[in-house]
Amino acid sequence: MAQEAAELLAAARAELAARRLSAAEELYSRFIARSPAGARRDLATALNDRGQVRYLRVEFAAALQDYTAAIECQPGFEVPYYNRGLVRYRLGDFDEAMQDFRKVLELNPQFEDAALSLKQTILDKEEKQKRGY
Repeated sequence: MAQEAAELLAAARAELAARRLSAAEELYSRFIARSPAGARRDLATALNDRGQVRYLRVEFAAALQDYTAAIECQPGFEVPYYNRGLVRYRLGDFDEAMQDFRKVLELNPQFEDAALSLKQTILDKEEKQKRGY
C-alpha cells in the first residue's frame, strides 16, 4: 500500500510538472482519497499541490479549500499558507493574505517570496484605502 501511494504521488507530481492539469488533479485526488494513515506530510503536500492545479485553472474557491485542508493536516507546513495568501491577495482579501504571509514568515523567516508578498500586500492595501475603496 505504501509503495502504491508513493508511486501515485510521484505520478501526480510528474503530471503537474508537465502541466497536464486534469491528469495531475485526478491522481492527486486518488492519492488523497487513499492516503495511508500516518502519512500526514504526504497528504498535506498532495492537498497543497492539488490546490496549485486548481489555482492554475483559476478555480480559486477550490484552491482555497485544498490549501486550508493542507494547513489543517500539517500546521507547520508553510507552503500552503503562502499559496492561500496568494489567492487571498488576488481576490483582494488583503487582511487575510497578510495573516497568511505573516504565518509563513513565523514558520520560516527565510521565505523571501512571502516577505516580498507581504510588503506588496501592505502597499496595495494602503493604496486601496487612499483611493477610498
